[in-house]
Amino acid sequence: MKRYTARHLPALPGTAGWNAIIGDYPSAATPLTGNITADFVVIGAGFAGLSAARRLKQLHPNARILVLDACRLAESSAGRNSGFMIDLPHDLISEDYAGAGDDMAMTRLNRGAIAFAGAAVEEYGIDRNFFDPAGKVNGAASEAAHAQNESYAQHLAHLGEGYEMLDAATMQALTGSRHYLSGLYTPGTVMLQPAGYIRGLGAGLAAQGVQICENSPVLGFDRQGSDWRVRTAQGSVSTPRVILTVNGHLESFGVAKGRLMQLFLFAVMTPELSVDDLARLGGKPRWGITPSDPMGTTMRRIDTGQGGNRIITRTVSALRPGMNLTRDLPRAGKVMQQKFEDRFPQLSGMKMQYGWAGHLCLTLNGVAVARQVDDGVWSGCVQNGLGTARGTLTGICAAELACGVESDITRHFTAEDQPRRLPPQPFREIGANAVIRYKEWRARND
Repeated sequence: MKRYTARHLPALPGTAGWNAIIGDYPSAATPLTGNITADFVVIGAGFAGLSAARRLKQLHPNARILVLDACRLAESSAGRNSGFMIDLPHDLISEDYAGAGDDMAMTRLNRGAIAFAGAAVEEYGIDRNFFDPAGKVNGAASEAAHAQNESYAQHLAHLGEGYEMLDAATMQALTGSRHYLSGLYTPGTVMLQPAGYIRGLGAGLAAQGVQICENSPVLGFDRQGSDWRVRTAQGSVSTPRVILTVNGHLESFGVAKGRLMQLFLFAVMTPELSVDDLARLGGKPRWGITPSDPMGTTMRRIDTGQGGNRIITRTVSALRPGMNLTRDLPRAGKVMQQKFEDRFPQLSGMKMQYGWAGHLCLTLNGVAVARQVDDGVWSGCVQNGLGTARGTLTGICAAELACGVESDITRHFTAEDQPRRLPPQPFREIGANAVIRYKEWRARND
């Protein structure tokens, strides 16, 4: 009998601040109980899983669709990212984000993902503050970073994409910080309140009849005749089609073993800023800055429409194949406090209200695993640090493959190579973290 057993279950430390600042859930969680049947079972309710469910509903309106998640909606990595839904090339392992593949094709796909998400916002009545098409800035705090911005600008010009170079005075007027020498603004990024968007997407799907069971970690699934039996602690569901949208936890089920890099990033969020804080800070009420060097520090400022006047700092990463982050949390908190104070000395000493870790999954060659992995089993996983847009795409891809639909999305992902095999342990973890620490040091001002 073919069986897939989960070796790890999702466990991320810290409070998911994005979720906490928009208040309590409107209803209690409904775990899976008993033994039921479904036409499709989607495992994982992040950007990929909920996008897969929405695409399935579009293709088969009368199908019985069940989504299972180990947590409450937006408590896992979907609610722990920085909320940048980026349309342009954004290769995290490059020097300046320029990709090595067909960037024009990837940009078209990313914009398709943004359009798909935007249509869901309209259809489900999701708060527009949670989906703000404001664009973003690559911030440069050193001459080397400015040179990386110029290199990326040349790449964008070659692609025929618009951008605007910002000087130090403009950056200060935007952010209230003297830290940045320059910036590169691009208009196509949507700035999400990621927890608000995910919660709204889940509520919209539930209203259309999609069954979403939270606090229902999947322990495994096994073949029983022509169906699969998906097991949780309190119940099970029999289904002919399983869609795995669990990003790096794909390896926990035994798929792509030894080929996925389990990377964790850390973030902190201020308390709500007082009137006096805002006066000292200056700047605009909403903005998002990615670092010119991909290993630098991401910053966001949000306002009351997105959960209060707050600043989010995100930096520090660690490769942890065993998914144990205990030793990383103290260092991450100290580093991010210093990064915040470097940028906003006028708010020096402000203690962060929330801190958390989020899970990324990367492959050495930058490919996803969005394809059929067994009879009746499809994967929409491995987002290479681009979970909001790439996760939306891989979820759509898995749903379309499960329904026998061919599209530009399925053709793109099924044509990708297999993930390259990683070096064996312990060299993988030791070597990768040494490289990460060096790159973080090199990008220490960015």
